[in-house]
Amino acid sequence: MNWLLIAEVCYALLVTAVCLRIVYDTNSTSKTLAYLLLTVFFPIGGMILYFVIGTNYRKRKLYSKKIFQDEKLMLEVQKQIFAESERTWLLAKPEFGKYKKLSNLLLNSNWSSVSNTNKVEVLINGEEKFPAVIKALEQAKKHIHIEYYIFEDEVIGNKIKDILIRKAKEGVSVRFIYDDFGSRSIRRNIIPELLEAGVEAYPFYKIFFMALANRLNYRNHRKIIVIDGYIGFTGGINVSDRYINQPGQSEVFWRDTHVKITGPGVYYLQYLFICDWNFCSDHELPAHTDFFCSEPSEKMGALVQIAASGPDSDDPTILFSIIDAIGMAEREILITTPYFIPGESVLHALTVAALSGVSVKLLVPGKSDSKMVNLAARSYYGDLMRSGVQIYTYQKGFVHAKTVVSDGMLSIIGTANMDHRSFELNFEVNSMIYDRATAAKLTDIFNADLKNAVVLDLEEWKRRPFYKEFPEKLARLLSPLL
Repeated sequence: MNWLLIAEVCYALLVTAVCLRIVYDTNSTSKTLAYLLLTVFFPIGGMILYFVIGTNYRKRKLYSKKIFQDEKLMLEVQKQIFAESERTWLLAKPEFGKYKKLSNLLLNSNWSSVSNTNKVEVLINGEEKFPAVIKALEQAKKHIHIEYYIFEDEVIGNKIKDILIRKAKEGVSVRFIYDDFGSRSIRRNIIPELLEAGVEAYPFYKIFFMALANRLNYRNHRKIIVIDGYIGFTGGINVSDRYINQPGQSEVFWRDTHVKITGPGVYYLQYLFICDWNFCSDHELPAHTDFFCSEPSEKMGALVQIAASGPDSDDPTILFSIIDAIGMAEREILITTPYFIPGESVLHALTVAALSGVSVKLLVPGKSDSKMVNLAARSYYGDLMRSGVQIYTYQKGFVHAKTVVSDGMLSIIGTANMDHRSFELNFEVNSMIYDRATAAKLTDIFNADLKNAVVLDLEEWKRRPFYKEFPEKLARLLSPLL
């Protein structure tokens, strides 16, 4: 009996200690309550779940990837970045002035400078992205930097692999970062071939069996290509045959969006790559001038700025930038996202915008590749529709694009979904483009997608049977954990 009493006391102390850590370590009230409920009512499973996916690694600074070790040099570079951004906004068109506050947010939280001599090209699906990427890779003269969440051992993956091998043999420096989970299919064949040819390749965060669960949670979801320091690609399209939509190749039509940036707007993509490289590789890469070498130009182009966040950043910068962009909209905001679990902050921002008279349109998949995420997402639709948000469900296939267009002036194209995982757990990157031509192109694309979508009706939504609504409410309770 004494041993039983000792075991009960130890168990109670363990649960209490875990609960105290949850309260101390978790910033979100909803997540704190969710983890506490799991720990109290499902003690063993709840504690395991918390330590697997709940630990606040932004707070604990597990990922430290400084590019500048010299504090004095870091402060000097920071000063130059702030000064250059200020000069850029002085030259910008007055109509973009309202976005300077958003730009300052990225500048203060990310050191992300804005530049105004960029050429921007929106790329739709793999049919447009991969030919543009292949052409740019073939023309590389100095270096190629590639970082991907999913790089598949398929036709397009091997085609790009062959180009990388050939360019490495021509003397071009080729560096490749791949997510060890998302790109697991290339470990056995493609990676050894790249290494043998002289390509430097590293997994971002190598998965070992004992640490499998935790390392699966914090993934590098970025898709970045930087060529010769002034050509860059980013967006939602991974290196996989499914994005090309060739007849007979895939059962599902994949709708996605990518962007090619030419000019100094690429510099921050390069900075992110170097930081990630210095974290995961054995060879530290200094910030050499050859890596930031866009030809000087006085010709005005698109204003471009990059937003990035992850467990290595002090703030959820991408979340903040999206909330700010929604709040700045005066006329219209168009959002496309495959995974929509907005949380209270984004939900309130969209609600306030719609109630203020802004036309808010949201395009989501009609059928998601994750049933639980789809259920949780649907639990938010009623509240949004009651405030005036128009919700469209894409029917042609699976919409995987992550884009925002505001007032025909601001465009966001990137890797971040509108969910907790992208805002808090994954390493993500979004391009912020202050340019009417790019916004017009994305608006046309959005309207074209609506032709393959069905708009939800609020009155019909209210009449849904209990057996459909109840699972959505249950999934919403778990939404902070998805």
